Amino acid sequence: MHLNPTPQLRTPQPIIIEDLQPEIDAGRHAAKRVVGDELEVSATIFKDGHDLLAARVRHVGPDGVAGPVLRMVHDPDTDRWSARFPLAMVGRYTITVEAWTDTFATWRSELEKKWTAGQDIHAELQDGALLLERVAAELDVPGARNSLRRIAGLLRDPDFEPSTRFHVGVAPELLAVVEEHAHASPHDLTAFERPLTVQVDRERARFAAWYEMFPRSATTDPRRHGTLAEATEQLQRIAGLGFDVVYLPPIHPIGLSNRKGRNNSLKAGPDEPGSPWAIGSADGGHTAVDPRLGTLADFDRYVARARELGLEVALDYALQCSPDHPWLKEHPEWFFVRPDGTIKYAENPPKKYQDIYPLNFWCRDRAGLWNACRDILLFWIARGVRTFRVDNPHTKAFSFWEWVIAEVHRDHPDIIFLAEAFTRPNRMRYLAKTGFNQSYTYFTWRNSASELRDYLTELTQGPMREYFRGNLWPNTPDILTEYLQYGGRPAHMVRLILAATLGPSYGIYGPAFELFDNAPLAPGKEEYLNSEKYEIRSWDLDRPDSLSRLIGRVNQIRHKNPAFRANHNLRFHEVENEQIIAYTKASTDGANEVLVVVNLDPHYKQSGIINLPLEDLGIDPQQPFQVHDLLTDARYLWHGPRNFVELDPRTAPAHIFVIRRRVSTEQDFDYFL
Repeated sequence: MHLNPTPQLRTPQPIIIEDLQPEIDAGRHAAKRVVGDELEVSATIFKDGHDLLAARVRHVGPDGVAGPVLRMVHDPDTDRWSARFPLAMVGRYTITVEAWTDTFATWRSELEKKWTAGQDIHAELQDGALLLERVAAELDVPGARNSLRRIAGLLRDPDFEPSTRFHVGVAPELLAVVEEHAHASPHDLTAFERPLTVQVDRERARFAAWYEMFPRSATTDPRRHGTLAEATEQLQRIAGLGFDVVYLPPIHPIGLSNRKGRNNSLKAGPDEPGSPWAIGSADGGHTAVDPRLGTLADFDRYVARARELGLEVALDYALQCSPDHPWLKEHPEWFFVRPDGTIKYAENPPKKYQDIYPLNFWCRDRAGLWNACRDILLFWIARGVRTFRVDNPHTKAFSFWEWVIAEVHRDHPDIIFLAEAFTRPNRMRYLAKTGFNQSYTYFTWRNSASELRDYLTELTQGPMREYFRGNLWPNTPDILTEYLQYGGRPAHMVRLILAATLGPSYGIYGPAFELFDNAPLAPGKEEYLNSEKYEIRSWDLDRPDSLSRLIGRVNQIRHKNPAFRANHNLRFHEVENEQIIAYTKASTDGANEVLVVVNLDPHYKQSGIINLPLEDLGIDPQQPFQVHDLLTDARYLWHGPRNFVELDPRTAPAHIFVIRRRVSTEQDFDYFL
């Protein structure tokens, strides 16, 4: 074996900067935050030898204006350097980390070591004087320049005792002057090889309660098609339940060809409305409103009324077409054409969607198709829509999503995209990286305590926390889980409380969930019998056993307790019964801490002992503390880490406690509710 005596080296780099955080895929994608967050930037920084280093963070905001330069703080035990700064604007931040040899700090350290050891410091004082003169020569601040030159002269002056000159050299005031004015262009300044990017969104991208409704079912008679005007009248009730977003499935004209009938039958009757996801007819495509719902003016009034009530309207963005969509005649090349000239319909074996044609995002006229899809978004944005729930994004080109989201965010950085992608984990994660602000999750099928702990820990404590924001849905028009089918009303209560308290964002497919509609299409199926996807339903929302009171209470609790607004603050705790799950969440300032305890068994009463790490929670183990149940207003005095709970799923399947660390008099019970 012969070794190459002259290996090819890259440009010399005496300072090493590694493991920059929060960096996603070596800078390929942006981390996510919301306005008001404080971003911590950290990196491992070191070099050979004994010289001391300094490091700083430079950042440019979405407006292109550079923020203040931030000195990084060093942890000598780990060689980690960090700095924090607030994120005040929506949009993309660009961040650079730089490091250099801190010659003054190195000199100061060596001076202190020799003085402490009782050694002669004459040479070090001369070196310090020379160093200060070099720093002064680079300054354009006369006052600081003159001060440094005077101190340099004092360090050299033999008329002063070495002890005097030593204390001048290590004075904190001198260090402050040098750190403020020096290091404008260090000789070995090293920047991390690529910038860090962070996408900052408005708070609604992280914290929101969603309510899904079909406007065509806003009718008292299922034989009559509901309208947007009637749906507008329901907004006050939805807002009163504490929801932040009202989400509408597609409101566009529905095709006649291959229209699906009741319960997804292959042939629709003459009065059956078809699936809203079969978009397009002679009445228009993705920028039209189904005439049975009303007009664009009716939609505008719906959006305006929602805004008055503090609600945001989310539209479904479903990039597919019925056989009757205008694009079939205008641009047949945008679809998948079989060798016999027919166009391929959508399939997800064993499911077939004969009423839907998928788009070919890699067709020859890719630019034309992509621009047309972008223009759909811009059309609805111009009408006041700020949020889009994107249907099945994993079946479209990832490159398209990265492009179109960036295109929209360039002029509309506040737009929120929710990825409805119940697909393989890698695809879900990658879609989040391409720019989606929120994502559907596997929460829908995580039922046991161990499943919930493992999955939510992955979402909130692992690498995904930097870019993947889960939106937790217990049901959708497509998904009626076995747990909800067999658990009935108690199961719906359990899943509501879990979804609303485990994550900052959650949603329900509204009327069906409120009225715990749980009849499946067939045994072993997760689809609803008499699904609203294929027929008009008239819901008795005033039914006395409705879950509306509980839903409203839970949303009120979410809004009044800041602990529920964050995503990374979830901590699970041991319960001596696997049918019960317990977890805490705390606000950023620690002033609001909640403990949620849920009975996961929808059939039977369960009890057990909760083990809380009191010291980690800031509770004195020797003192009693109080927990106040915000659902029932009951208050309990607990002692020590082990405390008993009992929950009946039919009446009170959960506790949502505010933890009170100090208990003195009744007058101290100043809770959030």
